Amino acid sequence: MNSEENKKLKHVAIIMDGNGRWAQERNHPRVWGHIRGSQVVSSIVQAADDCGVEALTLYAFSTENWSRPVTEVKVLFKLLKKFLQKERERIIKNRISFRVIGDIDNLPNDTQNLIAEIEETTKEFEGLKLTFAFGYGGRKEIIDSVNNFIQNNPGKPLSEEDMESCLYRPEIGDVDLLIRTGGDHRISNYLLWQVAYAELYFSQTKWPEFSANEFQCICENFMSRERRFGSVSATDCLGSSKKSAASNLKVLGTK
Repeated sequence: MNSEENKKLKHVAIIMDGNGRWAQERNHPRVWGHIRGSQVVSSIVQAADDCGVEALTLYAFSTENWSRPVTEVKVLFKLLKKFLQKERERIIKNRISFRVIGDIDNLPNDTQNLIAEIEETTKEFEGLKLTFAFGYGGRKEIIDSVNNFIQNNPGKPLSEEDMESCLYRPEIGDVDLLIRTGGDHRISNYLLWQVAYAELYFSQTKWPEFSANEFQCICENFMSRERRFGSVSATDCLGSSKKSAASNLKVLGTK
């Protein structure tokens, strides 16, 4: 790469997939895989922090997951609450800025209150930006963002910058690296706007067996790639590529 900025891994997003299949392969109910998978999260958050990642977004529960059996959904609710109770002090100690994006209205009130309390406590922290996508759908985020802009800016055309400012958590920016565990090769309605220029990595490892070591190896693999954002040579970010394109268009327009 041509600059140190190219090597900076700012935002990693992970689709934590394979819990149910991992459990069924061992003749256990699917919820057992979710329980085991929830125990992996802390080590990956720590690994991301250790690697200097600025933002980590984890796909915990999608809008489509509401169609799963009620017992499985309830277990996921309980695991989210248990994780927050267990990790609250570590999140605060490490100055992690925590947010949940998505529709959490169907969560139990005590879990919603716990989320709100941690978000409020950590909102000014400048460490890792940790985001859980729960009850989340990428298309819904885009629709909500557009509707929010229209409501607040009637009659004004919507620009890319406007759109980005209306996303659920605009400060985390575009995704640099999207990891999906479990062997499937899909984005599954996840951060559709933010992953436009993300590097994609699909791991065969199911989430309950995903390790900090594998995460670190994937990050190292990312940093060896040359990112061009449509240019012919490496550039530091999509914004730089856009500036170059605008400059070229201006020159071409004068001929």
